[in-house]
Amino acid sequence: MKKNVGLWIDHRKALIVAITDKGEEIRLIISKVEKQPGRYDGKRSMTPYDSRRVKADNIRQRKLTGELDVYYDAVIAFLREAESILIFGPGEAKGELKKRLEKDKLGGRIVAIETIDKMTNRQIAAKVRKYFKDKDARQ
Repeated sequence: MKKNVGLWIDHRKALIVAITDKGEEIRLIISKVEKQPGRYDGKRSMTPYDSRRVKADNIRQRKLTGELDVYYDAVIAFLREAESILIFGPGEAKGELKKRLEKDKLGGRIVAIETIDKMTNRQIAAKVRKYFKDKDARQ
């Protein structure tokens, strides 16, 4: 069974649209990445020197990397069955996911990577449908 997958991804969420012979499936994966790790209750301190309350950069970076690894593993688990993968979205998450896919020997399935800003779920699904419809028409 042929399975084409398109996904919009950033560090907060991934919306995955899978198109198969049986129809279309949409899955949303939310990351657990903190917006500003090391802040208490998400509030910024008003005291002039708050260095003792904020963790060291390397500790925060390790925590962020660990949270992103869990997030990317969840996305890759859904992409394993895909024949073709279209990746798009804003920021660095696209490139980070591409490196992870190449490391897992799935990089050859990537057909395109595009930089696109925010989109609604319907716009994402429509873009994926159009991309693979046009791709099939070209072949």
